[in-house]
Amino acid sequence: MIGDSMIHFDRVSKRYSGGFEALSEVSFSLRRGEMAFLTGHSGAGKSTLLKLIMLMERPNQGRIYVGGQNLEKFPRRQIPYFRRHVGVVFQNHHLLFDRTVFQNVALPLEIAGVSSREIGRRVRASLDKVGLLKKENSLPITLSGGEQQRVGIARAVVNKPPLLLADEPTGNLDPELSAEIMRLFQQFNQVGVTVLIASHDLALISHMKHRVMRLDHGQLVAGRG
Repeated sequence: MIGDSMIHFDRVSKRYSGGFEALSEVSFSLRRGEMAFLTGHSGAGKSTLLKLIMLMERPNQGRIYVGGQNLEKFPRRQIPYFRRHVGVVFQNHHLLFDRTVFQNVALPLEIAGVSSREIGRRVRASLDKVGLLKKENSLPITLSGGEQQRVGIARAVVNKPPLLLADEPTGNLDPELSAEIMRLFQQFNQVGVTVLIASHDLALISHMKHRVMRLDHGQLVAGRG
């Protein structure tokens, strides 16, 4: 099963200091090119699960494979390289407000040492995909909440990662904008990107006909796959 999977959790548990168990023996596989949702109450373990995939946290037990690689084997110095292959979208988009839209999206490419000509080409292609090409010279503060989130998505996909993670990407948006953002994720999924979205917006998710994995107090109770 690991060979066909983009993400594979094998009895993964995560405890924080003080004894709080955020995840308890979670097992699931997400196939390459699949799109799925992760739901559950606040504190159910959604963000912890995503942080484990990004190597922002390490499990106390169990094994995690991403793209067929055992994350346990990843030395600290290789984590930045690993993260280039995982696009991440946050609820609060983490934009730099003293930089233009173009400069925000270019940041991962600059860190990776991509040439300036290639940066220009890739950033504009990403902004075009999210419908913000005309805003490349704008500062984020001048954009609406939905536009800011689309800048965050453009930055997450500018490296053309095979895996895209999103943590409550529509949490601050109204229903119409939320649906628009979810359609963007579907478009990336349709060109082969594996997408995993943590969201509590059950009404929106129910319309989208993708697998729903539900966490309850750190245990995966539905959608294991």
